[in-house]
Amino acid sequence: MSGGSSHARHLAEAGRLANEIRLSVEQVSYAYSANPAQAPLFTLEATSFQARPGEIVAILGPNASGKSTLLKLIAGALHPLSGRILLNGFVTHTLAPRIRAQRIAVVQQESRLLFPALAQVGAASLSDRWMDQISGGEKQRVILARALAQQPLLLLLDEPTLHLDIAAQVGLLDALRRLAAQNRYTVVVVTHELNLAAEYADQVVLMHRGRCLRLGPPASVYRRELLEQVFQTALSVEFGASGRPRVTVLAGT
Repeated sequence: MSGGSSHARHLAEAGRLANEIRLSVEQVSYAYSANPAQAPLFTLEATSFQARPGEIVAILGPNASGKSTLLKLIAGALHPLSGRILLNGFVTHTLAPRIRAQRIAVVQQESRLLFPALAQVGAASLSDRWMDQISGGEKQRVILARALAQQPLLLLLDEPTLHLDIAAQVGLLDALRRLAAQNRYTVVVVTHELNLAAEYADQVVLMHRGRCLRLGPPASVYRRELLEQVFQTALSVEFGASGRPRVTVLAGT
């Protein structure tokens, strides 16, 4: 009897975790303007999505599509013009700065490397170095150390693979996926890298000129005509045995 009750409790807990919403972006908009009396220079239209613990969400799009603005709103660094962003039910931009810093880790790449978790990722020797003095692969380990040191609910990264070679890109995203699963982090990554987002993201938020054009798993978002519209490039999209899409730029078309 007790074994059956325990099994039922485990099933109930598994169901609760599967349905738990960590991050909820609800009809959030924003506008940049040089002068309040003039039309905005850039507008982020109402955007919504949800993410669960352990998920990786890629905010994908070309330059000036609104990716970084949306990330700053999620971080609580900007106050939305309308809508709200909830982290475990709390509105992020109203949290006290100390509480927000404990719950949300935003990766920065210009501060000194003084992190007790460096040893956990094999990077203890980098503790007295600056970010511009280390290689792409070493930067990868530093980013992981920051995530480990803070143990946040939400980990936000803005173009984390931008200056990394291919091996370091893959290593970083492999590690992020592992950390998300093991520690139940919710990870939001801003990127313009189509194939990295396709391979590693559970969800993709496809941005274009301040609008969210499509939201969902990569297999549902990656449609050739849509991606060509957004990235203004001739592309092909193929699906492998894993069901994840692979994008190729069609040269000379």
